Amino acid sequence: MEISISTFLILSAIYFVAAHVGLYKILEKLGEDGWVALVPFYGTYKMVKLINKSWTWIIVYYVPFLGFVVWMGIIVELLKLLGQRSFKEHFLGVVFAGIYLPYIGFKEDVKFIGYDEAAKYKKSTTREWTDAIVFAVIAATLIRGFYIEAFTIPTSSMEQKLLVGDFLFVNKMAYGARVPNTPLGFPFTHHSFPEWVPVFGGGQSYIEWIKFPYAKLPKMQDIERNDCVVFNFPAGDTVAIEEPARIYEQMIRDASLELGISEDESRKIIHNNYTIKARPVDKKENYIKRCVGLPGDVLEIVNSQLMINGKIAYFDEGAQFNYKVTTDGRGFNLKTLQKKKITTEDIQSGGSEPNTYILTLTNEAAEKVKQFAQVISVEKSIEPKGFQPGWRKTPYFPNDPQYDWNVDNFGPMTIPKKGVTVELNTKTLPLYRRIIKNYEGNDLRVDGESIFVNGEEVSSYTFKMNYYWMMGDNRHNSQDSRFWGFVPEDHIVGKAVFVWLSYDSQLGEIRWDRLFSLVH
Repeated sequence: MEISISTFLILSAIYFVAAHVGLYKILEKLGEDGWVALVPFYGTYKMVKLINKSWTWIIVYYVPFLGFVVWMGIIVELLKLLGQRSFKEHFLGVVFAGIYLPYIGFKEDVKFIGYDEAAKYKKSTTREWTDAIVFAVIAATLIRGFYIEAFTIPTSSMEQKLLVGDFLFVNKMAYGARVPNTPLGFPFTHHSFPEWVPVFGGGQSYIEWIKFPYAKLPKMQDIERNDCVVFNFPAGDTVAIEEPARIYEQMIRDASLELGISEDESRKIIHNNYTIKARPVDKKENYIKRCVGLPGDVLEIVNSQLMINGKIAYFDEGAQFNYKVTTDGRGFNLKTLQKKKITTEDIQSGGSEPNTYILTLTNEAAEKVKQFAQVISVEKSIEPKGFQPGWRKTPYFPNDPQYDWNVDNFGPMTIPKKGVTVELNTKTLPLYRRIIKNYEGNDLRVDGESIFVNGEEVSSYTFKMNYYWMMGDNRHNSQDSRFWGFVPEDHIVGKAVFVWLSYDSQLGEIRWDRLFSLVH
């Protein structure tokens, strides 16, 4: 059941009014003027005084999201004064305030029992723990959903800005916290239960009985070029559960190439051999990359040099490339390179060329390696213009043989911007196919040279959303927009703020110098 945003706002307003009507009647039962419940600030002050709590409750009440915890406490304490003491009554008062508070307010046999009588009630230890756990889960879920959430860096795609083993906080309010598309799910899970959970381990942890369209709260700022952004993986709308790290559509293309069959036949084989699952936007995997391109930017990569609007783009000092290093026969000690912070990646063989190695290095680290006694040459590995690996079928966006782009020579192309109209033909369609069909929800059909959108033949298309271009700082070891394309605005989760813990599993030690470091 999908609820439109207008319906959602109307229902929310009705719920809010009903809750305050209930508070109006409850305050009357407690000997206070009911209208007090309808007055901002003053109403909070009077209710906190009624339940005999300190002025700090009033201050915390107006702290974003923490205020909700205080609000729960106020409701529970008011209900106690009316003889409502059970866990069920408190749960209904907090979770279904718009229904239960009016019910209690208008119920004639519910009366003020007095402060002395209310004070006689003592919770059992079990009840204390149950209340604490339930209310903590509710509060933490709201904070995690709308305010700030912890993430872990699982791969090296952002090194050396963000390292494998970094634990960081992401500010969801920065770009406007999203209203969840699928609000019903088990607390503290993303899309699946952990494997170790009995019976449910690995299974889906959310249900789709209620679905909301894209909507978000007011933003603190716009996405700025070069921000480190967390987003839902755009190409993750369909996944093979047994191979979650692989792109479903690329699996089909690769199987088609490997088996020498059509992509329709390949798709049938994939579906017969894997569990295929479609996921809503907010349940796709979370990725973190650097936003290098904004809506309307012209982006191009020339021999590994990123260009934005015809100018050389920002390049973080910690960003890395693969370098081919030739030696006199002596090799490298990986742990020594890691301790000297020259590289965090494994050392790879240079293939058929003798005494060559592939090292992942920053520009500064490459200069250091040149000084090693055994090193003869250090050369950046660059895929030449037009290069396409023969072992994969069109691996680079837009994943179409008409475009011979790769990680080091890409574009030029313009990043789609809301309200902008582009020409649509069989040459440009590969760039915008996913936007039109998957992200903006249109029916798309191609018949020869004719393109039909929602049953109507078209020669142009106007974008409904803004789009962004994301790239990892580890430029030769990052699955990013160069492989799967644009990131829609409704996939944006938040902005990386700071690293609160960092653990190097290779060296088995905490990176103390990274604790509480800001992500600039």
